[in-house]
Amino acid sequence: QMVLSEKVNQLMEWASKRSVIRMNGDKFRRLVKAPPRNYSVIVMFTALQPHRQCVVCKQADEEYQILANSWRYSSAFTNKIFFAMVDFDEGSDVFQMLNMNSAPTFINFPAKGKPKRGDTYELQVRGFAAEQLARWVADRTDVNIRVIRPPNYAGPLMLGLLLAVIGGLVYLRGSNLDFLYNKTGWAFAALCFVLAMTSGQMWNHIRGPPYAHKNPHTGQVNYIHGSSQAQFVAETHIVLLFNGGVTLGMVLLHEAATSDMDVGKRKIMCIAGIGLVVVFFSWLLSVFRSKYHGYPYRYVFS
Repeated sequence: QMVLSEKVNQLMEWASKRSVIRMNGDKFRRLVKAPPRNYSVIVMFTALQPHRQCVVCKQADEEYQILANSWRYSSAFTNKIFFAMVDFDEGSDVFQMLNMNSAPTFINFPAKGKPKRGDTYELQVRGFAAEQLARWVADRTDVNIRVIRPPNYAGPLMLGLLLAVIGGLVYLRGSNLDFLYNKTGWAFAALCFVLAMTSGQMWNHIRGPPYAHKNPHTGQVNYIHGSSQAQFVAETHIVLLFNGGVTLGMVLLHEAATSDMDVGKRKIMCIAGIGLVVVFFSWLLSVFRSKYHGYPYRYVFS
């Protein structure tokens, strides 16, 4: 009992100074692995040193800090759960002990027993947004954390800028509001919105996935997630580009068929439109095949 109280007091002292407790191999073995323990410890295994070039680690660390701060400064804060971090350069022996070869990784070490399968966070599926981490923590520890993010003034500033631009246009045009009835302008705005939504931007906003994934062994960077249940931010940008290419090709084909230009220009537009549709649709189908393994069909590129 004396050993347990000393461990809890030590962790509480560190947590009062820093929401995420940095641990090396000795601290991890003494305070997380070794019994007795009546508290849970959420540990992020990461590699934050610049020479590791782990961009995802830095992004995950920001969200992890938000979650830990939300717990540390909440009225419900107790010694039931602590947040810790083991950096590879400070605790490589811990990585070896746990047979861990990738970062970042989140593991819950429960108050009783050893971590089970569900105690390892599914980063590739759920992303590393603080809200998603909080739901996982609640599932594993029954501790509900209300995530409080630092104030972000980018949204109000952009809204104010948009309103200022609209107000300036109305002022300059005076009573002439014919520009509001411009079909081309509204069609372009609607098309941009549709392309953004069909590429998965809303999914990124909800799940907070990493931008890409770098294999720690080979150094290869993957921009397309190999599962149909998840995606990277870079993947949505690629899909957006491909959808835009197909759309541009269709617009050129429509203009070639309906415009009053001379035949030579219409032929060029027609050929360019067909080329864009064929190439970008084939690339879209290739992305689909890479995520839905076993899909038998392809177009031009495999």
